[in-house]
Amino acid sequence: MGMKTTLDLDDELLARAKSLAARERTSLTSLIEEGLRLRLRSRRRASGRAAPARLVVHPGRGGLAANVDPLSNRSLIEAADDDT
Repeated sequence: MGMKTTLDLDDELLARAKSLAARERTSLTSLIEEGLRLRLRSRRRASGRAAPARLVVHPGRGGLAANVDPLSNRSLIEAADDDT
């Protein structure tokens, strides 16, 4: 069993992917997994070895700003877009 995650996808891309999944009688999840596997495989072949994962860690301190719900994608996105 895999990990559940949330993705923000372009509306047109999602509609096309759903349509393709329906035509191929597969799930959207399977289609996305297949695409990721192909992309990752082609990257590995291009470099001759697996590309190292790069994890960006913020060195800041203090946690989240007031009124930001860490369990809400909308709250986090709005906080990231806030210019203040």
